[in-house]
Amino acid sequence: MYNNSTKNSNLIKQEALRLGFIDCGISKAEFLENEAPRLEKWLKGNFHGEMKYMENYFDKRLDPTLLVDDAKSVISLSLNYYTDDKQSDPNAPKISKYAFGQDYHAVIKDKLKELLFFIESNIGAVSGRAFVDSAPVLDRAWAKKSGIGWIGKNANLISKTNGSFFFLAELIIDLELDYDSPFQTDHCGTCTRCIDACPTDAILAPQVVDGSKCISYLTIELKNEIPAEFKNKMENWMFGCDICQDVCPWNRFSKAHDEDAFKPENGILDLNEKEITEITDEVFKKVFKGSAVKRTKFAGLKRNIDFLKS
Repeated sequence: MYNNSTKNSNLIKQEALRLGFIDCGISKAEFLENEAPRLEKWLKGNFHGEMKYMENYFDKRLDPTLLVDDAKSVISLSLNYYTDDKQSDPNAPKISKYAFGQDYHAVIKDKLKELLFFIESNIGAVSGRAFVDSAPVLDRAWAKKSGIGWIGKNANLISKTNGSFFFLAELIIDLELDYDSPFQTDHCGTCTRCIDACPTDAILAPQVVDGSKCISYLTIELKNEIPAEFKNKMENWMFGCDICQDVCPWNRFSKAHDEDAFKPENGILDLNEKEITEITDEVFKKVFKGSAVKRTKFAGLKRNIDFLKS
């Protein structure tokens, strides 16, 4: 029977696609029982390195009702950032694709606010919160639970139709909806390309990544000096790393995004090796204005560049 929760779920999914999200799945807001031992083991292995915030709010990471009172549904969304654009100088220190345009946090937060407003305007008053990679929410676990994809050997969420070059975000609301079936099948099979390609051996086992060895962590999250053991292993990445995604066969299905906010700005892709190596604070502020690269601050990016070039 076609009930209100079915109608409301369909309305929400249609609006999510209209806002530019490439996928939307809905799951019941409940304790993530299977994730608790995994998260505990990962933290005990100290695979979070200096990301001490990962130790905080352990219960909240697993239980959405502790984040939103009387939470009933977790709406998981994905937003494509894949692009064929490349840095013009192949020898220039590299930037991860996701940082070519405007900072995704602000872009997605605006879309989530619009979606929440749509729900309130078309369905009724709801209480809820929007999450974009900035709160204790296990994005990939919820995305898998809502049927968007499976967790690959590199611990990224992978979709059969969209690959893995997308951001994940959530709306947790106190509205009961129809729930999608969790993604059950792992389509990585015997492929180990991501494990074999990682230059710092950060992927210890399928779905187990030592974050403290990951180039993205070393160039963004790490605040101290990059350990000498990673000398000549960074593959010229100065902000983030796309290696394990670039080699993934499922990313041959990636299509270029059509999000204006993610298009390269301020000549970010035109900087050559010399200009990056000799970058000044003034140029940093101009080129990376509004970009996720600003997270490293000038001193952090300079540290990364110096480490690559020393």
